[in-house]
Amino acid sequence: MTPQDIILVGAPVDSGKDRKGCIMGPDAYRTAQLAETLADLGHRTVDIGNIAPDENDIPDHNHLIALPQTVGWTTALNRAAQDAADRGMPIFMGGDHALALGTVTGLAAHAARENRPLFVLWLDAHSDFHTPLSTQSGNLHGTPVAYFTGQYGFDDFPAVPNPVPTENICMIGLRSVDPAEHAALANTDMSLADMRAIDEGGIRAPLTEFLKKVVAANGLLHVSLDVDFLDPDIAPGVGTTVPGGATLREAHLVMELLHDSGRVTSLDLVELNPFLDDRGRTASLMVDLTASLMGRRVFDRPTRSF
Repeated sequence: MTPQDIILVGAPVDSGKDRKGCIMGPDAYRTAQLAETLADLGHRTVDIGNIAPDENDIPDHNHLIALPQTVGWTTALNRAAQDAADRGMPIFMGGDHALALGTVTGLAAHAARENRPLFVLWLDAHSDFHTPLSTQSGNLHGTPVAYFTGQYGFDDFPAVPNPVPTENICMIGLRSVDPAEHAALANTDMSLADMRAIDEGGIRAPLTEFLKKVVAANGLLHVSLDVDFLDPDIAPGVGTTVPGGATLREAHLVMELLHDSGRVTSLDLVELNPFLDDRGRTASLMVDLTASLMGRRVFDRPTRSF
């Protein structure tokens, strides 16, 4: 395993939805010893602390929740992602999934400078393909994929000069997709694997097929891991629980296959709500999954007691 320069970026984004608690996510990952775990695997790891949102003069919106704050996070995290990607492998410790509005657009700018395509693996129960025009809840954590692929309706957000082509996106673990998102996804060429497809054919097949595309294009690969990708029985610390998610072994297999590919260049860890967790169980699991992504072998896993 080749040691990597890993930059941990705290992104305590808590503006993407009504239910609060994700602001505590970065410190929960620190408490669960994410940095120490990665260092023990031989990686050079630095935690640069928490990013703060930019100030702006965007007015509050009568439907979209915390619009000015989310735009402020988007611009700040866009810069932070570009800076971190120039220095190593960024891991963004969230924070709700609205952080991907900034992280992915920043990583896309970095990829454009490298003259390489950016691919995105979206591990989530939800597609997050709403726009500000289609969301009924007003929760902007349900909009990042639409934003970074250049869809319409984001008038208050910065323009996206390097949209990620939908053909470069794979979503695995879907099981809660609104009708408007379903209709919009049908007009794209994303790779989609819902939980029925995984039940029938396993989780390896769609991931392996996607990784072949990344390798063929010599692409950079960003992984966005939402806690609700996992079944709530093993990961209760999330405000958007959907039964029937990935099992412990399925999740670790995904991470092990990603490590074997050698293609992952950045990672989001999102939607951890420590207020809803059980004695740090979810935070510890997310750290364990990150360790699998970064080279921990099956036989090397520690025994945990909860």
